Amino acid sequence: MERFNLLTKSVLFFPALAMICAFLITWISIPSIIQVARLKHLFDEPDDNRKLHKRVVPTLGGLAIFAGSIISLMLFTDTYTFHGRQFVMAALLILFFLGIKDDIIILSPYSKFLGQFIASLIIVWAGDIRIDSWGGVFGVHVLSYEVSIVFSVLFIMVCINSFNMIDGIDALAGLIGLITAGTFACWFYYANYPQPLILAAAMMGSILAFLQFNITPARIFMGDTGSMLIGCIIGVLTILFINLNHSVPANLKINSAPVVAFGILIIPVFDLLRVFILRLLKGRSPFHADNLHMHHQLLILGFSHLNASILLALVNLAFIAMAFLFNKYQTEGLLLSLIGVAVFLSIIVDVLVKRKLKK
Repeated sequence: MERFNLLTKSVLFFPALAMICAFLITWISIPSIIQVARLKHLFDEPDDNRKLHKRVVPTLGGLAIFAGSIISLMLFTDTYTFHGRQFVMAALLILFFLGIKDDIIILSPYSKFLGQFIASLIIVWAGDIRIDSWGGVFGVHVLSYEVSIVFSVLFIMVCINSFNMIDGIDALAGLIGLITAGTFACWFYYANYPQPLILAAAMMGSILAFLQFNITPARIFMGDTGSMLIGCIIGVLTILFINLNHSVPANLKINSAPVVAFGILIIPVFDLLRVFILRLLKGRSPFHADNLHMHHQLLILGFSHLNASILLALVNLAFIAMAFLFNKYQTEGLLLSLIGVAVFLSIIVDVLVKRKLKK
């Protein structure tokens, strides 16, 4: 009994249970979801040039990711110590229904953005989970309440849409979600914050189970339901990482948590910003669907789905290492360095793609 009491006091005990629970629920659910999707013909039809798969694949994997994550959060997180917990779950529920409808009956971008805005506002305004400081980036420290609300809502919406947009090839959104959640989980563990750690661990458990069915040839896709849920949870974890950094011991404190967070999220966020800018430069709507995403370009260069996903995941890991290793240096310098390296790599890929297409 004494050994059990010591175990339950461990920072890892409940996060480990949450991860195992989320994994098992997701892993057990997916075969049934695939079967029902096939019976009811709920497929992602390869009916246009942008579809990168050539056969029908169910798109409801996000249902299992949601079930695994939300049940684990309900079982193992604590409303008293996880401030805003109920509002996070309410927002995830909104995104779940929004995503399910979009995966079955395509929604307009404006309907999706409205639902994302409401979910983000619930987290930020009702749940009071918001970025209250830029950590000195460009001389900005504490944000006013109004600016904090607006910036945090926009930030969560960027996270939601960035993961939604990189979910274009097998395993990519899952791998990037696993890496980012895992990075935050490690920091929460060493900083002794068990509640955010449980949130990250539940997300990781669901993604790990889902990836077994999403590796090429994919048996199921996470759809907008899964990608928006992952993006939202990553957004919440990022805000908690930035805010809790203020109160950790000096040896764990990050010099510029917002810049390090950008390094952790650089693959999905930079790809979103890059594609939006390229579309505007071409005179198109930033929401116009095309093949400008980095994963599309890697496929043009001859990479398989899995190899492209692994390469982008490794690049993301390299940026995370860079952000943590050099976080003690000048804040603006680190931010510009991260952006500079990302732009440089993007230009190299663009040049290689243009040469390949000319041939």
